[in-house]
Amino acid sequence: MNILLLGSGGREHALAWKLAQSPRCDTLWAAPGNPGIAQVATLAALDITDHAAVLAFCEANVIGLIVIGPEAPLVDGLSDSLRGQGFAVFGPSKAAAQLEGSKGFTKDLCARAGIPTGGYERVTSEAAALAALEKFGAPVVIKADGLAAGKGVTVAMTIAEAQDAVRDIFAGRFGQAGAEAVIEEFLEGEEASFFALTDGSTVVPFASAQDHKRVGDGDTGPNTGGMGAYSPAKVLTPALQAQAMTRIIVPTVRAMTNEGMPYSGVLFLGLMLTAKGPELIEYNCRFGDPECQAMLMRLESDLVELLHACAENRLAAIDPPRFSDDVALTVVMAANGYPGTPETGGAISGIDVAEALGAKVFHAGTARQGDTLVASGGRVLAVTARGASVSEAQATAYAAVDAIDFPTGFCRRDIGWREVAREHA
Repeated sequence: MNILLLGSGGREHALAWKLAQSPRCDTLWAAPGNPGIAQVATLAALDITDHAAVLAFCEANVIGLIVIGPEAPLVDGLSDSLRGQGFAVFGPSKAAAQLEGSKGFTKDLCARAGIPTGGYERVTSEAAALAALEKFGAPVVIKADGLAAGKGVTVAMTIAEAQDAVRDIFAGRFGQAGAEAVIEEFLEGEEASFFALTDGSTVVPFASAQDHKRVGDGDTGPNTGGMGAYSPAKVLTPALQAQAMTRIIVPTVRAMTNEGMPYSGVLFLGLMLTAKGPELIEYNCRFGDPECQAMLMRLESDLVELLHACAENRLAAIDPPRFSDDVALTVVMAANGYPGTPETGGAISGIDVAEALGAKVFHAGTARQGDTLVASGGRVLAVTARGASVSEAQATAYAAVDAIDFPTGFCRRDIGWREVAREHA
């Protein structure tokens, strides 16, 4: 079948790379794509915010499956527009995508369905938020309610830091995403990411990963969209995964269906592994970035078959996802200045050398200027490698990083540090 992949980041390069390997894939289109995606797909000059243009493209090119990578088109209802014309779409409806599009919506759903998560208060003004801080004390978590490209969350260790975060949100730093906020209980434990696929009725586990949100080594500095990840997250044991499925994921899917907004696609759980068991930090309605890159390096199943089955409500009829026992680890190379204003335009070379060392380099924020590859965003490359252990995958990934010439870029040097420490304990 002909497939259309929407998006342009590192997650979408990983999806394109895996989709193109399927014998079910005839022509793989990507819009708008990036230079890395162009190596495995045909790029289409398509504005993915223009629903009519996307529909016309799908009709003209006889698209059999549309895969929506990023969250913004899902929250905007693109999947509804496409499904309404009979297309098979991987990705939730606008109503269901509120699980990511509104932190408050998700917390309220958890409260109604008895899903374990931290205590919270929804606020719509700076004054109300500052008052809520007095109730919670510090440490405390402050979240812009809407989509803020992974940057609208502050884990404040002091009240003064929390007050600054509140003022940032209501001063408009995150635009419309900050029209409301959620003040949330700080949960103690180790974070992990868990992914499941669902067609609205059947739910199957996909894979686990551990992301590294802080910009600096040792988890220091501001939060980012993610500076690296590894998969699987061994701290999320089979028993804990089973708890996450029975206590969090399945009740969420059931509640969404019961409330008239069935969820179809991938559910991405940010979990805190507390003394009481896994508790939900947040949901995302798409594959993570950079978790996707690490997980798909391990995936042995046909990705087209999995996503198409979700889109056609027949997930129960196919085999569950299969993964290599290997670990995969991703190091994000970002442009100087990220997560603030990134320095774009910096030249990049050496990717072929890096891949010759056994890594796969996924493009995230790159562009072509003539024959030169340059940085065009904050997170620029996602250097991913496999190994028998986290330590082995980490060594290969950083050898590849060191082979890339990107003078205006930087990366963390400790991705996977928790598990490396456990492996050497």
